[in-house]
Amino acid sequence: MDIPTSPDACANQLLARLSASEYSNLYPHLEWTPCALKSTFYQRDQPIDHVYFPLSGEHSVLAIMENGTAVEVGTVGNEGFSPVDILTGSEQSLETVTCQIAGEALKMPIAPFMAAIEGNTGLRNLVFRYLRAYMAQVSQSVACNRLHTIEERFAKWLLMNHDRVPGDEIHITQEFLADMLGVHRPSVSLIARQFQQLGLIRYSRGLVTILDRPGIEDVSCECYGVVRKQFERALGIKAG
Repeated sequence: MDIPTSPDACANQLLARLSASEYSNLYPHLEWTPCALKSTFYQRDQPIDHVYFPLSGEHSVLAIMENGTAVEVGTVGNEGFSPVDILTGSEQSLETVTCQIAGEALKMPIAPFMAAIEGNTGLRNLVFRYLRAYMAQVSQSVACNRLHTIEERFAKWLLMNHDRVPGDEIHITQEFLADMLGVHRPSVSLIARQFQQLGLIRYSRGLVTILDRPGIEDVSCECYGVVRKQFERALGIKAG
């Protein structure tokens, strides 16, 4: 697939906010790449070779325990890039990052990326503003997982991902939903069935179709709105 030749044509909202001249400097270093479901971009403690700017889909940042249990600690869609660890000076990934929802991305080698954020550049300004919003997302997620019901968190997850996909269909495995919510797989089926009976979604074989977004917003906890405001304040964009 052709790489967008101008920021106006780019679906990644960080790259889309660059000036035409700065984007043209990055253009030779950008490579289009498909992001398949469950593919791994980075593994904990492994070297970071590229950064990814999602065009569609969603990347999931996972903390993986010694027994293999995974907990989602952050998400990245077309509003941002991964891994944000690189902005802290780390040359190795702090967590494992996988593809939660299939899509596409532009990837860029580390060396030209680091060169592009040297000094007072547009990209540097954008990625550090994104970092602040991302940290707010992670902090809110900690409180959400502790204080809110599974139903509220499922509704929040639906809204976050609806923001990041074209149309109303979200492809997701039951296994990943269970990991994300911290419940057993039968509980996912039960919650999805409840939402379906309420006319909020249609759920079948890993495909969630959003039917009533305002209704889902009514069920969701406050965290979706709190995080969205942080991204709007930092970047003027909406994100989960």
